[in-house]
Amino acid sequence: MVGLRIKTVRRQRGLSQAQLAHPELSDSYVSLIESGKRTPTPAVLELLAQKLDCSLSYLVNGVTAEQMEDIELALGYARLALENGEVSEARTRFAELLTDNNLTGLTKLRQDTEFGLALATEAIGELDEAISLLTRLRTEETTPERAVELAIALCRVYRDSERLTEAVQVGEQILGGSSRPTWTDLHVELGATLLSAYLWRGDMLRASQFAAELLNAADLLGTPRSIVAANWNAALVAQSTGHGAEALGFAERALAVQAETGHSRNIARMRTAFGSLILRVRPDQARAARDALSRAAEELAQTSASAVDMARCRIELARAEIVLGSPAEALDHVRAGQQALPDNARALGAEADLLISRGHGALGDFTQAGVHARAVRDRLAPLPDSGRVAGTWYAAAETMEMLGETDDAVAAYQRALACAGL
Repeated sequence: MVGLRIKTVRRQRGLSQAQLAHPELSDSYVSLIESGKRTPTPAVLELLAQKLDCSLSYLVNGVTAEQMEDIELALGYARLALENGEVSEARTRFAELLTDNNLTGLTKLRQDTEFGLALATEAIGELDEAISLLTRLRTEETTPERAVELAIALCRVYRDSERLTEAVQVGEQILGGSSRPTWTDLHVELGATLLSAYLWRGDMLRASQFAAELLNAADLLGTPRSIVAANWNAALVAQSTGHGAEALGFAERALAVQAETGHSRNIARMRTAFGSLILRVRPDQARAARDALSRAAEELAQTSASAVDMARCRIELARAEIVLGSPAEALDHVRAGQQALPDNARALGAEADLLISRGHGALGDFTQAGVHARAVRDRLAPLPDSGRVAGTWYAAAETMEMLGETDDAVAAYQRALACAGL
């Protein structure tokens, strides 16, 4: 294509091959370049661009310097919209940029645009479409760094879609086996995402082993990004194995480093998870948890956080209000969370219905409490048994038992036991 563009511009300028070549090059060399039989060096390309009075960018990429600047500017605006939480605007800008024919030959910029579109699509909550975009991008040749970024995003979206086996497969393709790559920040982040999939799947032994490995890698790297990822996921493992005090210690270290060095979206996401952890480990500190979650909700609204992130924050706020004895406020939060929640986030949707059931029950509306308790069952029933949903099945069983729905409660207890491997 470079040779063809040189030939086209030469003819437009009314020059022969000999005229273009003289005096620095031979006309036979120019002929070989134009026929695609020789690849010109960067110095020769720059010389030919000067002699043809055209931009080097056009000879290399098929676009003028002005067109390249317009594309990079449009891509910058789309990224800014995503970072600022204007996810619909970002998605529109990325999609429009992909219709620009000038982008076709600019492989890196096109891949950057498609990756941005996938992240915006994930943030909106259309997880199946995000999976499709990310999966297609992974079939292309790209840089090692971008390959890991794609794996992180795809592992995360599979996890949030409750497709845990596929989430694990994506992470283990890079981190599994004997030829594991040298640890970098990106690899630790991928490891943290893989670890969360292990936890959701109930693979506690693998999760515990991997958490220790990630902590060692983060200590060796000594970077804020790796320290945050490793410590936060170590906190989740400690909490899941009943070591509450240890979990809070890991979590506090992760949040402290994140607050000093992290992106606002990641700070808000971690604050959400920290508030949730306090509720589970120290329910007597529910007010502190609610304060952290309220702050996180405000921060998430100003970032490119996904619909799942925002829904999870609202649902955890509802949980805090239930613990504090404010069921009406809890219902307001959980309904807001449900509105943002993608349809395929069934496990989180089940948690929302469970809190709605308990909120109505606390307000004396046992009819609606029963309706939403059964909705928990309906959301969870299609999901495979896993540690991720064991606790929700158990809580649903307790709620049904309190409502006098004995047969449904027994069935829910049985599913909880199956999810726990008992």
